[in-house]
Amino acid sequence: MKRIALLAALLIAACAPKTEPMSVRMVRSEIKRAPEATFLDGQEGGYKWNYTTGLELRSFLDVARAYDIPEFDAYVHAWFDGILDEDGSIGGKYKLENYNLDHICPARTLVSLYQVTPDVRYAKAILTARQQLDGQPRTEAGAFWHKQAYPYQVWLDGLYMAEPFYAAFAHLHQAVADFDDIALQFRVAAEKTYDPATGLYRHAWDESRQMFWADPVTGQSAHCWGRALGWYTMALVEVLPFFPENHPGKAELQGILEGILATLPKYADPETGMWYQVLDRPGREGNYLESTCSAMFTYAYLRAAREGYAVPDSIDPKALYEALVRKFIREDEPRRQGEPQRHVRVLYQREDRRE
Repeated sequence: MKRIALLAALLIAACAPKTEPMSVRMVRSEIKRAPEATFLDGQEGGYKWNYTTGLELRSFLDVARAYDIPEFDAYVHAWFDGILDEDGSIGGKYKLENYNLDHICPARTLVSLYQVTPDVRYAKAILTARQQLDGQPRTEAGAFWHKQAYPYQVWLDGLYMAEPFYAAFAHLHQAVADFDDIALQFRVAAEKTYDPATGLYRHAWDESRQMFWADPVTGQSAHCWGRALGWYTMALVEVLPFFPENHPGKAELQGILEGILATLPKYADPETGMWYQVLDRPGREGNYLESTCSAMFTYAYLRAAREGYAVPDSIDPKALYEALVRKFIREDEPRRQGEPQRHVRVLYQREDRRE
């Protein structure tokens, strides 16, 4: 999971007006790099239904609507209009029977598009994603398998892939009973991946204990991966606003979120305030401060503060955002055609050399 939209968006062009918000400058930079959206994730004119493009386009849509920029909105529409068939069938090699939670993620963006542009094709594709959840294989406790090809496995990543869409759909259709299942997904993942020694959550859990990475007793993976907990934390802050106010799951999930937000400062780098690729091994040789999980946690703190959830006194979300920009954002002249994406490569090259 290297081609993550949050990381890709760190390439900033210097040509945008300095008075524009950072988010607008990021989108302009990405569109300059990829004049049409199939190039965002290396498909180069082809279509692939994947979470990376779907998630980055969702961020573009948020910026388009926040600042009323029609060309950003049109850029997002163009990709979805190209990947959906005339009858609303999902193209780009999507197969419902693969039951891959990663393939639910782009449908969240479609929900936002449909609410403004009620295209029947969008409605059909949204229903297809919802039908996938109906058939998604589950563990004995009811948690979704990450995908059919990974039987009995629950990954924290999967909570972000599926639950924000699930919650948006349930809210749109007033399917209150679905929120019971959404709360269950978070609860089981938390119970099965929690590490009492650190107060963090491990990346994944294998109910069968058959995977090479699974502890033979707990079924947990060996470490707390920054991005995985980042996905889970972002899922919480994006799902909670959809919950009915009196639903018991809302208080439960808020408690999990606030527990994570209270624990994370213990694992932040004291100098930069950022977080490591492997959260629970800050001094390990080869570990490094990682841009994506740091962006994910920063976003979670900003969103939590806006929603009125408890944020530790030691965290100033605005200052944290500014620290993120200082540490990871680089500005450069736009690259020429055929030149490497220098700053994106710098962010990746260290991890690409590691097993």
